[in-house]
Amino acid sequence: MPNAKVLEAKQAAVAALSAKISDSVAGVLVDYSGITVADDTVLRRELRQAGVEYSVIKNSIISRAVAGGDLESLNEVLEGTTAIAISKEDHTAAARILGKYADSHENFKLKGGYLEGKAISVETVNELAKLPTREVLLATVLGAFQAPMASFARAVQAIVDKNGDGAEAAAE
Repeated sequence: MPNAKVLEAKQAAVAALSAKISDSVAGVLVDYSGITVADDTVLRRELRQAGVEYSVIKNSIISRAVAGGDLESLNEVLEGTTAIAISKEDHTAAARILGKYADSHENFKLKGGYLEGKAISVETVNELAKLPTREVLLATVLGAFQAPMASFARAVQAIVDKNGDGAEAAAE
């Protein structure tokens, strides 16, 4: 029988992780075995700068934190060493950073994750990793909206330039 203090600490860890998961929009589970301390430090810094919380947590605590909910299917990937990256705001940041890292380090592997409270497969995590940042997506959309207006402005300017005198063309 475990010590009461140890049991209480584990219950607190489960409750804290469960709260973090429910307050986040996305998370990614990884197998971090075989990476160096230097590589891990660089990875953690990049995740922290993107607003992603990354921590190594025992599989049993993760299992209890997701028990009884939509994320219970994550238990299937809880084998070996596991770290979890939790993002409160950006849906793709954790997947993008960890996916890029997994591509360059053969021992580092994505296991699965969740998005908006639903478990997702490692294939879906890989697809999220390929998406550009939110800012790039917004710039692309704004560029698409701006393109017709810019084309119209260039056409009007071409008509003005063709006629020679801008004031007379504008008056017509």
